Amino acid sequence: MTGQPQEIAGRYRVDRRLGAGGMSTVFLATDKVLERPVALKLLAEHLADDEAFVARFQREALSAARLQHPNIVQVFDYGLDGSSHRHFIVMEFVDGPSCADLLREHKRLEIDEAVRIVRDACHGLDYAHRAGVIHRDVKPGNLLVASDSGMTKLADFGIAKAAEQTRITQVGSVLGTAAYLSPEQAQGEEAGPRSDTYSLGVCAYQLLTGRLPHEYASLTELALKQRDAQIEPISELRPEVPDTLAQAIMVSLARDADDRYATALEFAAALESGLHGELTDVTRRLTAAAALGDDATRALDTTDATRKLQTRVQPPPALEPPARDAVAARRSERDDAELARRRARNRRLGRFFLLIAVLAAIAAVAVVVLQSESGSPEISPVDRGDVQSQIDGINRFLDRYTR
Repeated sequence: MTGQPQEIAGRYRVDRRLGAGGMSTVFLATDKVLERPVALKLLAEHLADDEAFVARFQREALSAARLQHPNIVQVFDYGLDGSSHRHFIVMEFVDGPSCADLLREHKRLEIDEAVRIVRDACHGLDYAHRAGVIHRDVKPGNLLVASDSGMTKLADFGIAKAAEQTRITQVGSVLGTAAYLSPEQAQGEEAGPRSDTYSLGVCAYQLLTGRLPHEYASLTELALKQRDAQIEPISELRPEVPDTLAQAIMVSLARDADDRYATALEFAAALESGLHGELTDVTRRLTAAAALGDDATRALDTTDATRKLQTRVQPPPALEPPARDAVAARRSERDDAELARRRARNRRLGRFFLLIAVLAAIAAVAVVVLQSESGSPEISPVDRGDVQSQIDGINRFLDRYTR
C-alpha cells in the first residue's frame, strides 16, 4: 500500500502527518474509543517482510509499553493493521517541539533551558534502566518538550534495538544519528546504561554550543575521532557556561564507559550542581580519574620534543613524593609477590622430582622381589625382612619431605 491510510486497526483515525524518517512515518491520530489525540507511528512497508525485525519490534514494543514515567512517552498500543498490512505503534501525543526542532530554530538554547531538558531526560532514563530497558538511540529528535508544562519526554523506547540490524544497511540514517552513539556502540559492542548517558551528554553539549563534540564526514572518521581526538571545551565555544557545568557534561562524554556516571541520576545531580557553580563528589572523582588516565597515556606517547618541554614545566612539588612512594610501593609489592610465586613453584618442583625418585626406588625394590621369587639365576636372593625395612624407610622419608 502507498500513500496515507485513513484509519488503522479500526480504531485510530489518521488526521495529519507529523514527520517521517527512513524507518517510519509519524501521524497525529485520534483514538476513537477513548476520544483523545495520539501519535501513530507506521513502520516502513519494506519492514513488513523482515520477520526478524518484526519479532524484535514486537518484543521491544512490549517492554516499552511497561514503562510509565512522566519523562517517558507512553506506549499505548502496537500491532499489524489488517487492511494496510502496516505495523504500527500508538504513543502518547506530546504537543510541542523536539530538541531537533529547537536546534534548527535557535541553533543553541539558553543555559537554564538546556539543563532542564537534559535533567528531565536523565530521570526518564534512570527509570527505564532500573526496569532493565536501554534506549540505545538518545538524540535531539527523541527529546520532546511539552509546550504546556515544559516537561521533557523521551520518545522511541523499544524501536532502537529492533532496528539495529536493519539500520546498518541504511547509510544515510546511520550517518545522521551516529554522532550520538557511544564509542562502545560504534565499535559494535552491547549498549548499557552508560551508553545512554554518553548519548545524552552529546545532546547537552550540542544544546549549549550549537555543535557536536566531533564533526565528521564518515563513520570511519567519527570512530577515529572518538578514539583519538580531544573534544573542544565548552567554555571556549560559549564562555558564559559555568566551568562546573561544562565539567559535569565532559564526564558524561568520557571515552571509557567506566569513566562516566554510573547512573543517569548521578548525571542529573551533576548538572544541577554544575549550573549553580558546584561540583558533586562523583564529578570530582571521575574528573580526577580521567586526568590520571590522560597523564599515563601522554607519558607513553612522549616524544623528544615534549620531554624537553616537560623538563621546564615540573608538577607541583607537594604531589611528587606521594606519587613516587605509591609507584615504589606497588613495584615492591609486585616484586615480593613474584618472589613468593617462584619459591612456591620451586618447592612444588622439588617435591615432584623427589617423589619421582622415591617411586623409582620402590619400583626397583619391587622388581628385585619379584625376580627373587621367580628364582632367576642371575640375581641373588634378597632377604624379605631387609626389603620391608627399606620400604618402611622410604615411607618415613616421604612423610618427612613431602608435607
